[in-house]
Amino acid sequence: MIADRRRLAVTVRGTVQGVGFRPFVYRLARAHKLSGWVRNSTGPVEIEVEGGEPELDGFLRELEAEAPPLAHVRTVDSSPIPLAGDTDFMIQQSRHRQDDFQPVAPDAATCEDCLKELFDPRDRRFRYPFINCTNCGPRFTVIEALPYDRPNTTMRHFTMCRDCQREYEDPLDRRFHAQPNACWACGPRLSISLEEAVAALQGGLVLALKGLGGYQLACDARSKSAVARLRQRKRRPSKPFAVMTTEPVASAEEWTALRSAARPVVLLGAQPGLAEGVAPGLAEHGVMLPYTPLHHLLMAEFGGPLVMTSGNLSEEPICRDDSEARERLGAIADVFLAHDRPIAARYDDSVVRVCGGATRVIRRARGLAPAPIELPLAPPLVATGAHLKATFTVARDGQAFVGPHVGDLDDLLTVRSYQESLAAYERMFHVLPTRVACDLHPDYASTRIAEGLAGEGEPLRVQHHHAHVASVIAEHGLHGATAGVALDGVGLGHDGTVWGGEILVCEGSLCRRVAHLEPVPLPGGDLCAREGWRMAAAYGLSEAPAGVDPARFEVIRRLAGSGQAPLTSSMGRFFDAVASLLGVCQVSTYEGEAAALLEAAADPGVTELIEVGLAENRRLFAALSSRRGEPVSRLAAVFHNSLVHAVVEACRATGIRQVALSGGCFQNRRLLESCLEALLAAGLRPYANEQVPANDGGLSLGQAWVASCV
Repeated sequence: MIADRRRLAVTVRGTVQGVGFRPFVYRLARAHKLSGWVRNSTGPVEIEVEGGEPELDGFLRELEAEAPPLAHVRTVDSSPIPLAGDTDFMIQQSRHRQDDFQPVAPDAATCEDCLKELFDPRDRRFRYPFINCTNCGPRFTVIEALPYDRPNTTMRHFTMCRDCQREYEDPLDRRFHAQPNACWACGPRLSISLEEAVAALQGGLVLALKGLGGYQLACDARSKSAVARLRQRKRRPSKPFAVMTTEPVASAEEWTALRSAARPVVLLGAQPGLAEGVAPGLAEHGVMLPYTPLHHLLMAEFGGPLVMTSGNLSEEPICRDDSEARERLGAIADVFLAHDRPIAARYDDSVVRVCGGATRVIRRARGLAPAPIELPLAPPLVATGAHLKATFTVARDGQAFVGPHVGDLDDLLTVRSYQESLAAYERMFHVLPTRVACDLHPDYASTRIAEGLAGEGEPLRVQHHHAHVASVIAEHGLHGATAGVALDGVGLGHDGTVWGGEILVCEGSLCRRVAHLEPVPLPGGDLCAREGWRMAAAYGLSEAPAGVDPARFEVIRRLAGSGQAPLTSSMGRFFDAVASLLGVCQVSTYEGEAAALLEAAADPGVTELIEVGLAENRRLFAALSSRRGEPVSRLAAVFHNSLVHAVVEACRATGIRQVALSGGCFQNRRLLESCLEALLAAGLRPYANEQVPANDGGLSLGQAWVASCV
């Protein structure tokens, strides 16, 4: 009876474009015998459904509960509208909504269905390197504008053949409106044969491979000479390389991270069979599974692990365009395996670690960005982050979109890449900022960018470590006063000194410093981050460590005692000093190398500690110095254990149970896990970064949170 029928207008917000949501709605409506239509827009997915009340109720219930695997439904709103009397359910053309926006799914690893087709000799896409469907494949790296339709992607250069077009138009096909849909007859092509690329790798050569978000550099991960050749050419003497393999040794939790749709690099225990030069001196390897069809084909043909690292010179942005890659990677790579599908957005590989009961992001990029993070109070705003490991955040309507890892803003190439990505996010998500936030440091490139965005106004300048703590508060939706532990390398403090070992109390946009390491001289300023022996001199070491010129050491020791050097409370520089004291590392070739080697040296079975307060860092250094005849592994462990004790006591002294841990030092697995465990044992409630890095890559989210509270 017509009287039993109702019609609803339904809007669905969230990540519901490019994930097979419309065909899912189509099948769901038909299963419930409902009529109406569904369409994409630059805002929500819009639906009208008509039918009996039980069928409508079932449709709404399953709309969220059974959404496609890559979808994230944020809200479903429905309201009654007049009956239309239609008898079928249709998928309509997309509609543009002025000033509205739609979250876009990140790129997703090749799904199992596509993999079966890739290796099935009977399938028409057998061994096709660009196979994909609505459940997998490129997303943000091919999108140039919204709505997410093929003409708005870099796939507009390829006209679908009859077979691909038929799949694309069939709502019951898993390739319905899969915008990168293609095959051998109509899609992108490789620049050289796969066999030629594999032969180069087997011959010990370096391969430049065009991936999803840019070029990668690959070589045989088992070959000492191939790895050494890549290091020398890339100017990366010891920073660890990521490895792609099909058979990593990993725990169940780590396998979950490895197999996720994001397919990040996962930091695992040392893997067997790899050349020592892959991660010199470290107890971990960064490992990823193949995540594109081209990777799967390459790995199947090569038959072993490959170094798979960013296609750039050290600290430059990853190469995206073919001409750029030829120019910048020509002296590194012996062979180029490119293709003719343009890359719209530059994205490096994401890096995560399973630690302290959670998967924690170390570098947020391909597969993770631009997935939104809830920021309930956020007006339209932009936060520009810091200078190292630069990211930005754009926010509106209660959602924050943290941009991809760009790198350190030390050169013009990286600054341009940062500005290009920020402009794309502002355009894609229709953000016209009413607030701009940045770091307190006036000389950061990110600060100058914020000043330009603010126009005639002033950006909100958020102290570095306040932003670190705020990033944890934002992620976990914490309320009320929070005791923040910010342990990292450097950040300008309100008093003009260099902070980095801080206990803060944060609530809303307010923050006060309640405890910190005792400041020590920074003899040589930024050089101390590279030459850790300078910090050993600042902490009172009287004689030059092995490998350090005694005359230079004496000059720096006197400078440290002259009262002319700037002061720092940095925990990162404390790690550098102890690494130098124990002979673990005197000169770092990449940020955090000394701390990483010190962590790797620590004996996991040693529980001894020295009871010191957070401000007794000099006393701890002196105590370790007096015991230098003992094994380095023991003293490194005592150092870590003593820091944990000091952190817990400092947090207890605040009288606040809710504790947020952040800063680059908390990338140290032992330090983070021990602090979480000890804080819980002390009756406190600790939280740490998960969705954004604890390092400076998470700062922009913290700045955005502070700006949203003003």
